[in-house]
Amino acid sequence: MASEIHGQQTTKQTVVVKLGTSVLTGGSLALNKAHMVELVRQCAELIKQGHAVVLVSSGAIAAGREHLGYPELPNAMSSKQLLAAVGQSQLIQVWESLFSIYGLKIGQMLLTRADLEDRERFLNARDTINALVEHGIIPVVNENDAVATTEIKVGDNDNLSALVGILCGADKLLLLTDQAGLFTADPRTNPDAELIREVTTIDETLRKIAGGSGTTLGTGGMATKLQAADIARRAGIEVIIAAGSAPNVVADSLSDNPQGTRFLPLPEALENRKRWILAGPSASGDLVVDAGAVNAVIGKGSSLLAKGVVSVSGHFSRGEVVRITTTDGQLIAKGISGYSDSDMLKIVGKHSKDINSILGYDYGAEVIHRDDMVVIQE
Repeated sequence: MASEIHGQQTTKQTVVVKLGTSVLTGGSLALNKAHMVELVRQCAELIKQGHAVVLVSSGAIAAGREHLGYPELPNAMSSKQLLAAVGQSQLIQVWESLFSIYGLKIGQMLLTRADLEDRERFLNARDTINALVEHGIIPVVNENDAVATTEIKVGDNDNLSALVGILCGADKLLLLTDQAGLFTADPRTNPDAELIREVTTIDETLRKIAGGSGTTLGTGGMATKLQAADIARRAGIEVIIAAGSAPNVVADSLSDNPQGTRFLPLPEALENRKRWILAGPSASGDLVVDAGAVNAVIGKGSSLLAKGVVSVSGHFSRGEVVRITTTDGQLIAKGISGYSDSDMLKIVGKHSKDINSILGYDYGAEVIHRDDMVVIQE
């Protein structure tokens, strides 16, 4: 069913809107509720037109710091977790009150990497977020910083938003920040910097342009948004990086001429199993392959055979995700290994027909089957 936005015809879409701390605070030390309600108004407009909206909201630590009166705390992980624990409830209360103005209800989802690494938990999270959307409830997602067991990394919510987009089968991912998009240079220091309107390929040149973090309030920078865009577009999701303060930026994301920088999805979207390989597990090891295997995997779309493996590193069991890299360390693919690291060490460089005689058993001729592999290099 088509609906009209700014004169454009569009079918019902699911949009993930990621809001950085700098957007929610407007550069101040407190949540800017006046601006937040304007963002809510735009989201409500899309929902009224039949679209689905999922929020990935930063700001818990900033909200906690504001609620506690900006206390002086030790620079420790526990301090960040304390602020997140206090601020998460404050943040969700603000979103709940603002969306209620438009008669909309929200549901909170706190995710960690562990929720996405395990296949069953990945599917459970997917079912939950889809159930919320189907019942007209807006999922508000955040990293569960209060129970994080590893240091809060730069740009977690940028990358989390891409994974959320994969979970809910999103059509678009809107990364809202304090910049108008991706520029040819840093616009804060270079007056000749020009906005890049559209990106079809993410390469090393673009990564160098993206640079590092640009705000002291949040944890994300343009580089992490580029990482998120790369993940999402491989799953068939269009990505837009735009200024959260721009008028109608959310509504315009569904037009043919959105604000900011637009990243086009790759032509062939990944199937669900491959989306999980890309989005979920951290790799447990590496298989270094020779030039022939690189050509077979990238050029011919072939499975990986033991013959093409040069070396093995890391510890992994059969069924765990590993990286496939070239001899000079370039990542070319990720996949589910058909053999454990101890098995792989015995069959490196061997012909598939010899695996059974070497191990006393085999799990097939392929070390990683093509159906269990995601090619990273374009």
